[in-house]
Amino acid sequence: MNARRCSRVGCGQEAAWTLTYVYADQMAVLGPLAHAADPHSYDLCERHADRTAPPQGWLLTRVGMRQLSA
Repeated sequence: MNARRCSRVGCGQEAAWTLTYVYADQMAVLGPLAHAADPHSYDLCERHADRTAPPQGWLLTRVGMRQLSA
């Protein structure tokens, strides 16, 4: 099985997390890498997952990750 790569442009690191947007609830969910790639989600490496912020006015929920200090 080939490892999936981070979805961020110019990043070639291995993906470890999947970011999904729930538009109806204005929520972004960041959790462990999904079993299969989904064109409606973004696979992110550790660095980009740690730096992810939701759109203004949205809630970001991190599932299975340590919480970052503000």
